[in-house]
Amino acid sequence: QVQLAESGGGSVQPGGSLRLSCAASGFTYRANCVGWYRQSPGKEREVVAIVYTGFGSGRIFYSDSVRGRFTISEENDGNTVVLTMNRLQPEDAGTYYCAADPVSNILSCSGLKYEFPVWGQGTQVTVSS
Repeated sequence: QVQLAESGGGSVQPGGSLRLSCAASGFTYRANCVGWYRQSPGKEREVVAIVYTGFGSGRIFYSDSVRGRFTISEENDGNTVVLTMNRLQPEDAGTYYCAADPVSNILSCSGLKYEFPVWGQGTQVTVSS
């Protein structure tokens, strides 16, 4: 049974940082496509970053709105993908979701467009003074 669980959300002031984690059960991140998405009230869900774990930092994609501020990475336990968010602004607030494909697909995991079959429940991020 494949499941994902996000954690690390919270409330920060503008300019602050948060570290979100996506823990997998039922499979391990060996050569998989993993993504972070977010959704704020009144807006559609948008992709934040996608990584193919089989190549580490060699195959990572960021949305224009977060590039240079957010970093997606793997923990060495093989079960966790992290989204480190720096210089957070109010427009970054919302519910953050992780998604993964337990089946390796190196050809399709090549950009910000991917259809993930497994999703987590989300973790809330608030940015305010």
